[in-house]
Amino acid sequence: MRKQFNRILCATDFSDVSEPVVPYGIKMATELEATLYVCHVIDLPTVSVYGEAVFDPINEQQRFMDFSRNEIESLVKDAPIEWQPLVALGQTTEEISRLAAENAIDLVITATHGRSGLRRLFLGSVTERLMRTLSCPLLVLRSSGEEGKSLSQQFPFRKVLVGYDFSPDSEAAFHTTLSIAQEFECEFHIMHVVEPSAYKELTFPSAPGEPLQKDLYDSITSRLAGLVPQEALHWCTLQTQVMVGKPYAELIRYAEIQDIDLIVIGVRGHGRVEELLVGSTTDRVIRRAPCPVLSVSPPQKSPQSG
Repeated sequence: MRKQFNRILCATDFSDVSEPVVPYGIKMATELEATLYVCHVIDLPTVSVYGEAVFDPINEQQRFMDFSRNEIESLVKDAPIEWQPLVALGQTTEEISRLAAENAIDLVITATHGRSGLRRLFLGSVTERLMRTLSCPLLVLRSSGEEGKSLSQQFPFRKVLVGYDFSPDSEAAFHTTLSIAQEFECEFHIMHVVEPSAYKELTFPSAPGEPLQKDLYDSITSRLAGLVPQEALHWCTLQTQVMVGKPYAELIRYAEIQDIDLIVIGVRGHGRVEELLVGSTTDRVIRRAPCPVLSVSPPQKSPQSG
């Protein structure tokens, strides 16, 4: 049941946005006794990050790679962990996914601006592509300028929250969250959001905040509690929650009220990024969440399995 993050990859573009990524990765690697890989991808058509235009890419490649390795070394410094630099040339998403697969990475960490909008290298479409293509979970951090608790205050995890809709996608997210809760012996919050459009035959509250029909509430609560093995209750505190509304909004609201340190959500397969639970999108949670967000895809099927 327990799943360790033994190999962690931090993807950085050396911008202010990705500034918290490596320190967070170092803290996780230290706590988990994991190997840290620090990755930078040089995309030659967009190397304005280096402060100059490129007129002779072939001759400049080695210089850029040397510069990148030096930058990575300065970020890790004397951290008491086992670590390796990974510098590649090419398209950002493709190279990160390739390096993650080649090095059997268990977790990739990137960053986003959150409420400030999505810009630069690890934002918007790049994050979405990584969620589609990575075979391991993707942890997205908010930039250090955001309000609320600092990232250092949110790790080690004390409270983790998973959105669960009884689908294979949320099943994968649930098992990852259960392993994290076991690793850190923390509060384990499971939320199911009832969206009226998915329960057309039922009568819903006329105003936000009113309770669901008691039989439906009790049934869902019982199913959520039944997901967690009895032995797990010896090392984590279980909290179940059933809400009505938009899944992304309820997850964010609950995370703010409960002071959650990590939200875990399922991504629908590797072919596309789709709705979280029954509504909305993973991107909305990542942009607005008050804490890091871990996206988890279900295991890929082999060609033989169909």
